[in-house]
Amino acid sequence: MSDMSAQLINVRIEERSSDSRIAYITVNNPAKHNTLGMPGKRAIADTFNRLAKDETLRAAVITGAGEKSFIAGADLAEMKDLTAEQAEVEHTLTHVANESIGRFPVPVIARINGWCLGFGMELAAACDMRVGVDTAKFGMPEVRVGIPSGMEAVLLPRLVGWGKTLELIYTGDIIDAQEAYRCGFLQKLVPAAELDAAVEKWITSILLGGRRVMRLQKTLIRDWERMSLTDGIWQGIRACVEARSTDEPKRMMAAFLERKKKK
Repeated sequence: MSDMSAQLINVRIEERSSDSRIAYITVNNPAKHNTLGMPGKRAIADTFNRLAKDETLRAAVITGAGEKSFIAGADLAEMKDLTAEQAEVEHTLTHVANESIGRFPVPVIARINGWCLGFGMELAAACDMRVGVDTAKFGMPEVRVGIPSGMEAVLLPRLVGWGKTLELIYTGDIIDAQEAYRCGFLQKLVPAAELDAAVEKWITSILLGGRRVMRLQKTLIRDWERMSLTDGIWQGIRACVEARSTDEPKRMMAAFLERKKKK
């Protein structure tokens, strides 16, 4: 990662125990509402690909620097004069950045603290869980600058349904956080003062799950996205069997039964 790219993405690792860590990733371009051009998108992909190798990670949280913006889209000043060939590189990098989040081996939480537009909404869609402040704004305004909503916009129908997806991408209108919550894009909606507590509540619950099973679950969910219903069921059976390759199920079930016995 170049020095400039590294400055655009900050990473903090928090130790929860000797073998459990949480990664906090911050997009650091607040002067431009955390918009990202190609260097920033490369930096996101590089960051998540590097962190994916850390077997001690249990979850990751991505957010934007400051209090006004999560990611307000791509860098239009950079995009404006791109040739078709350069545009292919730029749009491919959008996918590469988002895909690095989608295939990250543990849950990724989008901590949405403000504007979440275009590339930002696609990136949030690629995350596993999304919590937003009640003042955040959301939208897919690409048609208003001459390009279609592409790449991870394809994830929107399974989150908000085809009707809301078509409304967002055809009109380019901005919706408020309450509407983003009602349509299912956000799983949690909170005041700004409660944002970190909402993230922490999810992390606490994630840490109650087994280290290995959580990674198996993330892989299985990715499999479900590309499989038929029948194939997904059988893949789930295989995943449950694979979980028995270690003693994690036996240990966790025994602990659960012991706690139940003491009640």
